Amino acid sequence: MPANILVIEDEPAIQELLALNITQAGHNAIRALSGEIALDLMRETVPDLILLDWMLPGMNGLELARKLKSDTYTKNIPIIMLTARGEEYDKVRGLEVGADDYVTKPFSPRELNARIKAVLRRRAPQMTDDPIELNGLRLDPTTHRVTGNQKTIDLGPTEFRLLHFFMTNAERVHTRSQLLDKVWGDRVFVEDRTVDVHIRRLRNALSASGHEDLIQTVRGAGYRLSSQPSEASHS
Repeated sequence: MPANILVIEDEPAIQELLALNITQAGHNAIRALSGEIALDLMRETVPDLILLDWMLPGMNGLELARKLKSDTYTKNIPIIMLTARGEEYDKVRGLEVGADDYVTKPFSPRELNARIKAVLRRRAPQMTDDPIELNGLRLDPTTHRVTGNQKTIDLGPTEFRLLHFFMTNAERVHTRSQLLDKVWGDRVFVEDRTVDVHIRRLRNALSASGHEDLIQTVRGAGYRLSSQPSEASHS
């Protein structure tokens, strides 16, 4: 699943290079020349990851990172700091304000892609292309195929995203609101009961390989994907 990556860089040539690199890696690049522009963009859409230049006009990268991490709306967005500052003290400052990684200029496209993939795998595994397997159920984001016990499972696009999210966050309980935010997007306005409809469709599809019981209802809380038996009945 491609990630939406916000590039906050005030030098157009470097911004263009970063955006090209991100696109070639299969992700979507969103661009901002300053922290102020980035904040305006994030009122409309929340990115999955931010590449943040340290030296920006107006609000610098450290200030912006501190602001983002103090806001409940943006605090969970992973940040990779980009800077020409290579001293250990500066790296520590960047990490202390909440950055997940730190890349010193100049850097190679290969290194940057590796850092992006590592952060996404750690913070947003549903955004990577790594195949996932659990109890004989296998999902491959690259080919968009799901198989279970050697049987092909046909899923619609929403059920595929839902299963991908569940499998990359196994054993965790998710409320309907959390699933709507993570699978449908926090700017999509649909009712909580929509989740129930797609959960039923997903279970029906998984029944072809005997995996329908992986999707469990946690009464009063939400849903989870678990390989452990559940006493709760389906709803």
